[in-house]
Amino acid sequence: MSVAIIKYNAGNNYSVLSALNRLGVEALITDDEAELRSASKVIFPGVGEARAAMEYLRQHRLDDVIRSLTRPVLGICIGQQLMCRHSEEGDTDCLGIFDIDVVRFKSDNIDFKVPHMGWNTVNVTGNGVVPASCDGKYVYYVHSYYVPVNPYTTAVTEYIDPFSASLHKDNFYATQFHPEKSGDVGETIIKHFLEL
Repeated sequence: MSVAIIKYNAGNNYSVLSALNRLGVEALITDDEAELRSASKVIFPGVGEARAAMEYLRQHRLDDVIRSLTRPVLGICIGQQLMCRHSEEGDTDCLGIFDIDVVRFKSDNIDFKVPHMGWNTVNVTGNGVVPASCDGKYVYYVHSYYVPVNPYTTAVTEYIDPFSASLHKDNFYATQFHPEKSGDVGETIIKHFLEL
């Protein structure tokens, strides 16, 4: 199995690489189109700001490459958000793989701080990258923007409002949380993706 991690200016690539290495999986960090197309699995991680990330992807023509991949692709955190149609963060048009918009958390309740940081439970609602065995388990989040629950949602977490913890459409999978930072549960989810 060949695994490629997309190299761009918002990737938390080395955290993902370390998580894969712990599973005994070697991966390549690359922005090369041929290497991305030839990989059996592609991971699209992210920590950063939507507008700057999309500008980089467009400048390097990675937006078209990602949209046209036919092997399983896993977007993580901002990777999930960039796979959506539009983000309120920087009023940014994104990849449009998932036909839904990304919105910012809004709360006047001091008990709900933004960004949402830390551990929260994930509730599996469909067939996606989060297996049923992870239902009710804790995963790790760091985000101020989220994808509302929609027809592509396969897992839900509640913070201020219910939101999409995970999405799935065709060969595209995504998580808002960081499986690479979610301990044994995250390891189970990464293994499940690698087995798809």
